[in-house]
Amino acid sequence: MMDRTRCEWVTDDPIYIVYHDDEWGRPTHDDQSLFEMLSLEGAQAGLSWITILKRRENYREAFDHFDPEKVACYDSDKVHELIQNEGIIRNRRKIESVITNAMAFLKIQREFGSFDRYIWQFVGGEPIVNDWDEHAEVPATTKESEQMSKDLKKRGFKFVGPTICYAFMQATGMVNDHTKKCFLGKNV
Repeated sequence: MMDRTRCEWVTDDPIYIVYHDDEWGRPTHDDQSLFEMLSLEGAQAGLSWITILKRRENYREAFDHFDPEKVACYDSDKVHELIQNEGIIRNRRKIESVITNAMAFLKIQREFGSFDRYIWQFVGGEPIVNDWDEHAEVPATTKESEQMSKDLKKRGFKFVGPTICYAFMQATGMVNDHTKKCFLGKNV
């Protein structure tokens, strides 16, 4: 597992290695998984991704495994409980954004039949496969992430700026940004 060449951002932390090798850049079409990743990317704002990955199981437990139907019903007592939870990032705005986003997520599911159908339209239904030599070439935003951000915000989502949206696109395989040197390159 350690002898493979990976993207430059991957450290020797086993959590990062597993995330990179088994998840990052792989097309995701399950609505609940998409909601989880959007929520975690929002939680990551201003922090390192490893900070969130190390708390991922705590987040799953705290937010009912990111079931949007349940999360959309959270009240002020639940928010207070979450703010006390030392296993997650205890930022009120980020916590409340997950609840707000769950409500908006459910509206999109009703309108489009699934969140998957809605969100993948920003890449024409197919992953964008990039051909980067090194990680320094990978942009923080793209026109697609800017369009996604603008539309999500219009629909009431919070913590969905263009950079967060691009990280979400990378995480869910809407974009394959594995570099040429990475053993996953164009093979995801």
